[in-house]
Amino acid sequence: MSATHMDVPETIKTTDDCAVRDVLDLVGDKWSVLIVVLLGRRLHRFTELHRAIEGISQRMLTLTLRALVRDGLVTRTPHATVPPRVDYELTELGRTLLVPLTALDAWANTHREEIRAARRQHDQTL
Repeated sequence: MSATHMDVPETIKTTDDCAVRDVLDLVGDKWSVLIVVLLGRRLHRFTELHRAIEGISQRMLTLTLRALVRDGLVTRTPHATVPPRVDYELTELGRTLLVPLTALDAWANTHREEIRAARRQHDQTL
């Protein structure tokens, strides 16, 4: 096989009107992926998500959840209780995202050491 891969379809667009770009905008940040994975396991309340995701601020969690709801990946269900309770869960569309995320996770775990070795080698040459 040559240095270029012949199995990459020519139909993948690299312009502004690109489906892959849209999806990367959707889940291209670390918070969205973590939220989708957690919600793939079960329904969560806001506070449960906040506790489960180390390093995320309440504001960033709110903004990320709003974006995922807007894009149709997550549903938000408020309950009229005291104190107020809001549940979040994946939609059917959101569940379809678990397949490629699982594949990405498998790839990352398979190649983790190779990537770390490449980084070490690169950093030593600087």
